[in-house]
Amino acid sequence: MKVVIIGGVAGGATAAARLRRLDERAEIIILERTGYVSYANCGLPYYIGETIQDKGKLTLQTPESFRARFNIDVRVRQEALSIDRDAKTVAIRRLDDGVVYEEPYDYLILSPGAKAVVPPLPGIDDPRIDTLRTVEDTFAIKERADALMAAGKTDAVVIGGGFIGLEMAENLKERGFSVTLLQRGDHVMPTLDYDMACEAHAYLRANGIDLRLGFNAVGFEADDERDEVRVLGENGESLPASIVVMAIGVAPESHLAEDAGLELGIRKSIAVDEQMRTSDPSIFAVGDAVQVKHFVSGDDALISLAGPANKQGRVAADVICGRTRSFAAPQGSSVLKIFDMTIAATGLSEEAAQRAGLSYDKVFTSSPSHATYYPGARNMSIKTLFEPETGRILGAQIVGFEGADKRIDVIATAIRANMTAADLEELDLAYAPPYSSAKDPVNMAGFVIENVRAGLVKQHQWHDVDELSKQGAQLLDVRTKGEYARGAIEGSVNIPLDELRGRIGELDASRPVFVNCHSGLRSYVACRMLAGHGFDCSNLAGGWRLYSIVAEDAAFDARPTHPCGAPLA
Repeated sequence: MKVVIIGGVAGGATAAARLRRLDERAEIIILERTGYVSYANCGLPYYIGETIQDKGKLTLQTPESFRARFNIDVRVRQEALSIDRDAKTVAIRRLDDGVVYEEPYDYLILSPGAKAVVPPLPGIDDPRIDTLRTVEDTFAIKERADALMAAGKTDAVVIGGGFIGLEMAENLKERGFSVTLLQRGDHVMPTLDYDMACEAHAYLRANGIDLRLGFNAVGFEADDERDEVRVLGENGESLPASIVVMAIGVAPESHLAEDAGLELGIRKSIAVDEQMRTSDPSIFAVGDAVQVKHFVSGDDALISLAGPANKQGRVAADVICGRTRSFAAPQGSSVLKIFDMTIAATGLSEEAAQRAGLSYDKVFTSSPSHATYYPGARNMSIKTLFEPETGRILGAQIVGFEGADKRIDVIATAIRANMTAADLEELDLAYAPPYSSAKDPVNMAGFVIENVRAGLVKQHQWHDVDELSKQGAQLLDVRTKGEYARGAIEGSVNIPLDELRGRIGELDASRPVFVNCHSGLRSYVACRMLAGHGFDCSNLAGGWRLYSIVAEDAAFDARPTHPCGAPLA
């Protein structure tokens, strides 16, 4: 059996190693267009930022190590040009000498990955404008960054606020560059909804990133005398930069599949079945170029993450070797570091749930990373989506610091197991003061959801507040007088929670009461109290804290809250 693999990163490299472990006699060839194989895509920005200083650590395997350990023929700097499905051959060009030859196969695995989206804007070919996808890209950007730092030229612009854009902004800033981050839309990170992304905006700015939202770059203008390029915005703005990194997204690298007549999916991705077979039973495809079914929505999706790609490589190898395997639909679990902040997500965002036409509701919780009496606790904000009828968890987003990665993994596991909010309540999670609270943040999300589902409290959202204020609704703030004085919802009346029973007569029982506190906990207690006195009451989800961040661009407050919900000093 002869297997040819096009693409030697993530899915392709995993498929090759798995094939060898299953079949010692198979002939296995990896074709890789770049000069490197099995490299750590996700680590590339950190080499530019010098967090990773040894460039040798960017590659997990080399052609020589693949040959020595697995007896696999790895051919770097060799580009697959076309596929002849009838003859079962691949046309290949050796990039070092231009020689073109053909390689036959019994099975072909396509692992071409995704290419950086580069829009056809005027001036886009300027050599000071880079994209980051390969090791070669990394070395080129690093060399230029080193030279610019030595020359004292430190103006950098990053275009795009996704994974690569944010990581590049952080790492260029860590190198000493003055970084402007341009985002065409109203928020960074496509895995987050707008309200959760707002948690990160102020933090980016606090760390010296000049974040410009709603900036649409329309072209570039060279200034060779200053060795700069100007980024031109549609509003007439012009930003000078010594280095520009384009990171506006990626698209499936599927031209080989398309030219070969294979069935394509959304955004010209490669359509595959659960065994990773394409429309040609002799050809498999894995990684960022393939279309998958989203685990939660069941919709066709593109999920460009290393975890699914590696699993797909194993599945393809198993099926080729006669094993019964299927790729389980992914849910897009991801995590990102921005300076010392963690952004994590799994399952569906609110925007994705809307696109899928799913019935959903949401809760916002703010919890300390560990027991507040143990030093060093910091807040994490959690947005959890759920199915109102069943309580099934549909997705979650977390913005915080230590412990955020742990909680997103717990919720990701819960989604995979089709757990409900009631199950989150009952999860028996490890507790010790340095690691958690006795009521873990995941448990707290379950508690809040079940309170909503049981009708113990009604919610209104941050985007409802301004209209309620304009309508003259009865708005009640149950924070302390000191908290209220530092900022409050326009038109709200302050009655601290501990005074509420004695001052209920100040409220109009014939009208609904819309209550807020700092995080939503004290206002929930207030709602239960008022309900016991016959009031129709609604709690502001996420409290003043979330509202102020989203509606008033307040700074992210990492201080943990007291068990009563008040911020600790």
